[in-house]
Amino acid sequence: MVGHLLDSEMPFYTTTMKVAIVGASGAVGQEFLRVLTEREFPIDELVLFGSARSAGTKYTFRGKEYEVQLLKHGDDFKDVDIAFTSAGAGVSKEYAEDITRYGAVMIDNSSAFRMDEDVPLVVPECNAADALNRPRGIIANPNCTTIMMVVALQAFENISHIKRVHVSSYQAASGAGQAAMDELHEQYRQVLAGEPVKVEKFAYQLAYNVIPQIDVFTDNGYTKEEMKMYNETKKIMHSSVDVSAMCVRVPALRAHSESIWIETEAPISVEQARQAVENAEGLVLMDNPAEKVYPMPLFLTGKDPVYVGRIRKDLANPNGLTFWIVSDQIKKGAALNAVQIAEWLIANNGLKQ
Repeated sequence: MVGHLLDSEMPFYTTTMKVAIVGASGAVGQEFLRVLTEREFPIDELVLFGSARSAGTKYTFRGKEYEVQLLKHGDDFKDVDIAFTSAGAGVSKEYAEDITRYGAVMIDNSSAFRMDEDVPLVVPECNAADALNRPRGIIANPNCTTIMMVVALQAFENISHIKRVHVSSYQAASGAGQAAMDELHEQYRQVLAGEPVKVEKFAYQLAYNVIPQIDVFTDNGYTKEEMKMYNETKKIMHSSVDVSAMCVRVPALRAHSESIWIETEAPISVEQARQAVENAEGLVLMDNPAEKVYPMPLFLTGKDPVYVGRIRKDLANPNGLTFWIVSDQIKKGAALNAVQIAEWLIANNGLKQ
């Protein structure tokens, strides 16, 4: 495996600050706590917020116990420097003004603001500087499938402009949250025990199955998840690139996979592509088919990078390249990307405006 992460992988900080996590009890909220610990993020004071259901729950962070406070309207964010929010689009929209009123930077993991013109949509490996232009004090974290894809696309865009992308995603149960992961575990148990299978979080039984639908269908026959990849990629990459996506839920527990085909203006050789991946931020090359070396979600859960393998020329197009990627969508696809945005702002004196 060859590659490297963002320069902020081992950050050195000379400042401390007050940080809030909204949605602290969810899968992403819990991942925020782990990522902030792993990366030694400079926190002088931490505040956790949640719903009435999770308020009062206690979590340990860096040896100290914190209790989840009830999220409510008011001045609770008055002294907060950065608020990581991951409690759903409705909550983000309702409380955005409270969070940002006194100058806190809101880095939001929901879909609430992603396509708003006055809210930057940021993946640090692609467009970190966009985070400086945030008139509403909000920075949006893209959809998990988009994040991992554009990190890989950027490496090839730097060689030749990408005109078209076709992508099929193979999305783990974790993309639907902790309850969905628990449901998949339980479905396997129920099947093996000969019991009726309970389905709540998915359209159908996911155990021993794949479901070619994630989110609801739109008028053009694509799902909202697929259209997120189409729209968000253009905004992040400042590009006219067209993306046609098929998003599929698979019975993996955690970490998404994507099969990607790109058409570039000029041909990119396999050698060029491999070198681009090796030199890119946030990517790791895992590509030795002769030795059965390629990315798989089972072995990459909990890892930071986007792993790239199966790089080959497209047999149907001389300007085509196809490859396979895997990334933990709760880490890079959510919490890690948000923390990297905050790290970039700190390193570039972009926190205060």
